[in-house]
Amino acid sequence: MSSSVKVRPARASDLDTLGTLGVQLVAEHYHFDPKRFLAPTAATPEAYARFLGSQLERPDAVLLVAARGDAVLGYAYGEVQGNDYKALRGPAGVLHDLVVDPAHRGQGVGRMLLDAALAALAELGAPRVVLFTADRNSAAQRLFAQAGFRRTMIEMTRELD
Repeated sequence: MSSSVKVRPARASDLDTLGTLGVQLVAEHYHFDPKRFLAPTAATPEAYARFLGSQLERPDAVLLVAARGDAVLGYAYGEVQGNDYKALRGPAGVLHDLVVDPAHRGQGVGRMLLDAALAALAELGAPRVVLFTADRNSAAQRLFAQAGFRRTMIEMTRELD
């Protein structure tokens, strides 16, 4: 991977690209299991960008981009949460999204984003970080395992139709 890739906080000027990357995330998960995951629509890029934009100023949220110059290659989004009795979990950083443009995968960009997100969540006081990954997303699971994550919960879904 080129040393010219830098991880930095996201800016409002990145939001269009983040919306596009969000569509890729939605589409990839939909492809994994269309009964479980949302389908991307024409409104998804703007909706995703708008949502991520709403997170930029939150003091308990982390929104980082990996960029080469002005080109955004991927992003990470997480937040610090308190006790979650639904998940039977104490305070934690929750890594919601880690997305790398497919053209830049396999170059260490995801690991750079992950490491930076973990450091940022720790700086915000998170004692641990939890995340969810699609069952069929073996590449992401390898990345997370290599970074020291362990399996703690398994989501199971049953359609009722």
